[in-house]
Amino acid sequence: MFFNVHIKPVLPGLFLTTAVALVAKLAEQAERTLFGHGWIESLVFAILLGVVVRSVLGLSKPFHHGVRFCAKTVLEIAIVLLGASISAQALGQAGFGLIAAIILVVCASLFLSFHIGQALGLSRHLSMLVACGNSICGNSAIAATAPVISAKSDDVAASIAFTAVLGVLFVFVLPLLPAALGLSPSQYGIFAGLTVYAVPQVLAATAPAGALAVQVGTLVKLIRVLMLGPVIFTLALMNGRKSDVRLPIMQMVPWFIIGFVAMMAARSFDFLPDLALEPMRITSSFLTILAMAALGLSVDIRSVMHVGGRVIGAALLSLTVLCGLGLLVLVILT
Repeated sequence: MFFNVHIKPVLPGLFLTTAVALVAKLAEQAERTLFGHGWIESLVFAILLGVVVRSVLGLSKPFHHGVRFCAKTVLEIAIVLLGASISAQALGQAGFGLIAAIILVVCASLFLSFHIGQALGLSRHLSMLVACGNSICGNSAIAATAPVISAKSDDVAASIAFTAVLGVLFVFVLPLLPAALGLSPSQYGIFAGLTVYAVPQVLAATAPAGALAVQVGTLVKLIRVLMLGPVIFTLALMNGRKSDVRLPIMQMVPWFIIGFVAMMAARSFDFLPDLALEPMRITSSFLTILAMAALGLSVDIRSVMHVGGRVIGAALLSLTVLCGLGLLVLVILT
């Protein structure tokens, strides 16, 4: 009885979404094999493949329940597990000045990027998704922010698809910067950590500049990623306060945000065994890909293309602002 009522309706959509996610993983692996780098992440492949399947074949009613389950519940579980990959110990490896600068850059970038999106006519939700992706950690930040602000699937797909392309192009261009501006490996690492979207992209962008640039860039980027928890927690509170009903804080903050913070605290205080960290990271990564595939399957391509130009414009201007803030930090700190 439980199977028929609660699980069976989910299975068709779950199987379809899993198939799309697996093909996305294979596409990324093929890309790495052919070109030596994974410039386009599985998350992006999953969204694009989902959109293609939805656009070409449609999505019949039996698949709807499972696709919605993957787009919401699976994503929330992935966000909780993501907290286990972030340790506050990274803060102890950087000076107070650099930590303060990173926090200020993230906050300023969020504020300016959001208002750039609004000025270009994007919705509040889409503007916030682009701002979070640009300011914190790209696709992961967008995926984590979306359920907190109740963003539409179309908005999530548009923000991830278009900002991901920009992020990849930026990684190709960035290694030209040290020679053009005369930056030391340490300075370049700081700039890359402040501006590049994803951790793997930081590694790719800083590798040509040597080990020191990689180490500094990774540290700065990880501290920037640590801002994800406070930002989504604040957005959850703000989203709750917009309601006419006054709710206790535990009801305004979604359960998965509390779980994310709890996992991060457990990692920081060494409550999680080392053997569990890698399986949790892999699980979180695949569940996020699964959720992105579901979002792609939920997308009306006409809605995404309708806002495409404005999303690209907002992402490009936001990245320009972020680069300006990064250069300002270099001037002040070095």
